[in-house]
Amino acid sequence: MMKKYIFLTVLFILFFANSTLSAQDFQGVDKSPHDIAYYRTNKISPPIIKVLYGRPKNIDNEAFGTIVPFNQLWSVGANEATEIMFFKDVIFGGTEVKKGTYVMYAIPKEKEWTIILSSNLDVWASKEYDMKYDVARITAKVKRAEPIEIFSIGFKEKGKKVNMALAWNTTRVVVPISL
Repeated sequence: MMKKYIFLTVLFILFFANSTLSAQDFQGVDKSPHDIAYYRTNKISPPIIKVLYGRPKNIDNEAFGTIVPFNQLWSVGANEATEIMFFKDVIFGGTEVKKGTYVMYAIPKEKEWTIILSSNLDVWASKEYDMKYDVARITAKVKRAEPIEIFSIGFKEKGKKVNMALAWNTTRVVVPISL
């Protein structure tokens, strides 16, 4: 009788464990994976700036004006809104910004973009944008360069400043950041 009880208990546990595991709902691979861009003074120093963003891909079309419409708010990437973290106070394109985490938006135009930092965090794309949370709003000129298929953000040091470049297809926008 005891063996039968142990056997049934083990069977019940195995059945329950298996049904719990198979009931999990895992999402498929995102078509626009997330990436992180860091600015550090050297390879082993802690970061000064960190950007977490979705990387949409574009093969055949001009990205801006088609995939991302001109004169409309864009979340600077795909999926969740792009987050930028400053690990110390900075001057973001001429505006003083305190150490902390912000969401970065843009309003792309043909010749210039408006770049916006918002303190409203954990939002999906630009759906929850509210101007009352704006911390900085700057204008950056559009430049042209060789095509890049996947939206990318990178940094280039310029003395006591660092330029944050936003690049996709042939469009480049550079935001100066003073440290």
